[in-house]
This record gives sequence, structure tokens and C-alpha cells, in this order.
Amino acid sequence: MSSESVFERGIKVIPGGVNSPVRAFGSVGMTPRMIERANGSHIFDIDGNEYIDFIGSWGPMILGHNHPAILESVVKACEKGLSFGAATEIEVEMAEFICGHIPSIEMIRMVNSGTEAVMSALRAARGYTHKDKIIKFAGCYHGHCDAMLVKAGSGVMTSGVPDSAGVPKGCTQDTLTAVYNDLFSVEQIFEEVGDTVAALIVEPVGANMGVVPPAPGFLQGLRDICTKHGAVLIFDEVITGFRLSFEGAQGYFGVQADMTTYGKIIGAGMPVGAYGGKREIMECVSPVGPVYQAGTLSGNPVAMAAGLTQLKMLYENPGIYKHLEELGSQLFGGIEGILQENGDTYTCNHVGSLGNIFFTDQVVSDYASAKTSDTAKYAKYFKGMLEGGCYLAPAQFEAMFLSDAHSGEDVGKTLEVMREVVGRI
Repeated sequence: MSSESVFERGIKVIPGGVNSPVRAFGSVGMTPRMIERANGSHIFDIDGNEYIDFIGSWGPMILGHNHPAILESVVKACEKGLSFGAATEIEVEMAEFICGHIPSIEMIRMVNSGTEAVMSALRAARGYTHKDKIIKFAGCYHGHCDAMLVKAGSGVMTSGVPDSAGVPKGCTQDTLTAVYNDLFSVEQIFEEVGDTVAALIVEPVGANMGVVPPAPGFLQGLRDICTKHGAVLIFDEVITGFRLSFEGAQGYFGVQADMTTYGKIIGAGMPVGAYGGKREIMECVSPVGPVYQAGTLSGNPVAMAAGLTQLKMLYENPGIYKHLEELGSQLFGGIEGILQENGDTYTCNHVGSLGNIFFTDQVVSDYASAKTSDTAKYAKYFKGMLEGGCYLAPAQFEAMFLSDAHSGEDVGKTLEVMREVVGRI
């Protein structure tokens, strides 16, 4: 059995052989490695290879893989039953914990994914404001719900398909697109459509067109514009939530949103998501209000047990965030040094424990500048890093994620491999 043979089996029964496009390794000209197990900062494939993992299940493994405390909580929850489709105490405990520690969230609803969280938040914002239009930013990815597949990033961006087939024009006619880090583009939209905008949604740190930090004043500017026009400001913190700080990007940058969406990090990597915000908005949601949203498996007790354990550990151990900042400085600072040694055809963006390399000599501050990156060169870079034992995202426009389980030794080895790879591609 090998990764290649399993993939050959997969393509016969699964579209593209994978259950999410970015796993396909298509943009790097390879076949995916089939992962067998993971522990701490390392993952292991069925071919017997060991890698330093910089994906971390796309971010939620902030404490590392297979953390013993989380594993214990999952086992105990499983012993009571895997799913009930009924109300449980632990989902209330999760909601109480988040609402009690995140200043911008007064009420929260559990769902099953980040996509579902975004879809539901947008519906709630429209129901609350009685308006229809939504503003998003080119290159920001908010899941695969129809209304958001307009100039999206992530896997859609990598494949060169900014919009998806199968999405009727009517689903996107009220979705307006602005330029990330450009407040003028946002103000122009409001001037053109008046006060018909229900919500503006943004990744506070762009992390699906590669990592693109917000320019100074950008997030506060969005806050001010939305307040002025009566639009709901939604921070999509599926990636940044509980990662940049315990209060996510809102705590890191000191700007509060009206609504927030979360993903797998509140389930310690298990399938879960949530949306929350101001009480008056959330009370528009059924069964209290007229905005319908439901989910049989929402608040799954096993996922809640895993997630609550992780969130409590993050809250009770603030040194974890200090460690992540230090690791980020070591890794991405080291990367910047290596890039300087090799000329000006690369750039590195990072915020805390998030970052990535772009194969371009331009400053990357938005979707257009991100697209100048040489994806063919990234494919060579990815292959070299994988062969050197470093597991990165198999796509240019994704982030590297550090975890508390990563060590200085992990960082040192990664930089050593990177220096050799970048020097020969």
C-alpha cells in the first residue's frame, strides 16, 4: 500500500480522489500523501515518511496533534454516546464560555463548519437589517456557500476559477466586491448603492490568498464605515479566531465586529463552527426570531468536549500565545533572512503564527498583488520542502500554521531545508 495506489483507488470513487480540492496536490503537480497518524508537531504518511506539519488541519491544531488532554475529553464523551440530536449541557457550557470571554459576542449558535457559520451569519444580518446586499473582498474566502463564491481565494484561487459553475447569477447579484486594504473602494460601494448593504464580511487577516495582513487603520476604517451606514460588520475568524490571541483578530488589533464566525478551532479540529454577536442580531434567529437556521448535529457533544477543553487551555495558559509569537518571529524572521540572501524575487508575509512565502518581487497587500506570485516556482519549492520533511500547504495561496507543539528544533530544521531548496529553484 502506498499513497499513490490509494489515490488511484480514490479517483475512481471520489471526484478528483479527494474530499476537498486543496488536498489534491494538483497545483503542485503531485499526488497527495495519505496521512496515517499525527502527534505533536509531526504527521506520518502511509509510506512511512515523517514530516514537520505546518498545516495543522488548516489551523485548528493550535496545541498540536493528539493532545493528551483533548484526547481524554473525546474518549470520555464518546463513552456517553456519539450524537443525540438533542440539547446537551456541554453545548450550553461552550456558549457560556465564549460569550463570557469574547467581548463582542453576547449570544452564539453552534453549527457544523465555517461555511455554515458564514452562510448563517449573512442570513441573520439580512434578517436583522431588512437589507439584501453584502460586501466582501476579492481574495477573501468565506466557504463555499453560493453567495460567497465571487472572487474567492483559497482553492478556488489556485485553480484559476474565481467563480463556480452551478451558482445561479441570482445567488450572487447582491454580493458586491471591494479591494482588500483599500477603504476607498469600500466607501465607493456605499456611495453607489446607498444604505442597502446588510453586512460587510472580511477576513481580518487575509489567509486564503496567502497571508495578507491588514494595513494600519484598515479594520478600524471598516468599523467606522459600517457604523455610519448601519451595516453589520462580520469578522470571519475561522482562521484567526483563538489563534492570534484568545480574542482572535479582534483582540489582536483592537477592533470589535458586530458578528463573528468561527470554524474548527472551537472543536479542536473536529467538524464544528459557530456564529455569534450582538444579542439584538442573534435574537433574530429561530426559534426566537424569524431567521431560520437549523442543524441536526450542531453542538455535537464529542466536538464540544474537544473544543471546550482546548479553549479552556488557551485561556488558562496565556504563555501559549507568547510562545506562538516567538515561534512566528523565529520562523518567518528566518525565512525573510533566507529570501534576502537569494535576491528580491520572493516576499514573506506573516502575522503572529500565520505566514507564507510569495514568489513575487511585489509587496503583497491584496488579491491583485497576490496573483503575481509564480505558482510554478511554488510547486518546485513545495516538492523540495516535502522531500526535506516539511509538510506545507500544497497550494501557493494558503497559510503556514504554527502550533504550541512546534519547537525551536522544528523551526531550525525547517529553515535549514528552506535555505537549500530556495537556493536551487
